[in-house]
Amino acid sequence: MKSRSRQDAIVRSLRRGGPTTIDALGAEVGASRSTILRDLSALRDEGYVIHADQGRGGGLYLDPGSVQTTARLSVPEVFALILGIASMRAAGSLPFAGLADSGLSKIEKSLPSDKLRDLRRLLDSLYVGPLAPQVDVSGVGPIDSELLPAFERAFLDCLHLTFDYSDAGGARSTRRVEPQAMLILPPLWYLVAWDPTREDVRHFRMDRITSPEIVEGPAFRKRRVVFAAGVQPVRYA
Repeated sequence: MKSRSRQDAIVRSLRRGGPTTIDALGAEVGASRSTILRDLSALRDEGYVIHADQGRGGGLYLDPGSVQTTARLSVPEVFALILGIASMRAAGSLPFAGLADSGLSKIEKSLPSDKLRDLRRLLDSLYVGPLAPQVDVSGVGPIDSELLPAFERAFLDCLHLTFDYSDAGGARSTRRVEPQAMLILPPLWYLVAWDPTREDVRHFRMDRITSPEIVEGPAFRKRRVVFAAGVQPVRYA
């Protein structure tokens, strides 16, 4: 079990039960005593108040008023929130925009410096704009849930991405590309990438992409992409 999942399980156990022991927690989550001790220390650093009473009837327990005070959202989770807000704003359907921006700003400020740096780099790849009226939006489908985590590594580490793609006519192919940007033209979302086989920039509708996989190896170089009029980078303070 990964550390984050294990620590979440420890918090759930402390919330639902009475006093417990380190050994009991270890047996529940399948971890050693030393690992549980490290997890408890990490949870206390995040703001959880965990008491340890000695003697018969004692044990570990979570203060009923204990709350977590540091952000535990991952970079892709925060980025997904920004994607949703940017999409709604571009479509002209974002009520309470000021409050949404204020909330995102607070989340960003609470991120550790390394996560905030990664988030800013992902934001540098995000663009929004209006969709041309002649574009056919019929048959828009869901976007593969594995796409955003794959994008995180591909964009941050400049790694090639492979995926299966269905074009407008339904023809399927496997593509290997160098991701350059994400483009939101509501209601369509695109991956903008350099396609080495075609030696040109291509736009891939995200709802037509499946089975994304990172290609480990040398990093590619970022390229300058020219967008159509009306397309702007997303910026958050």
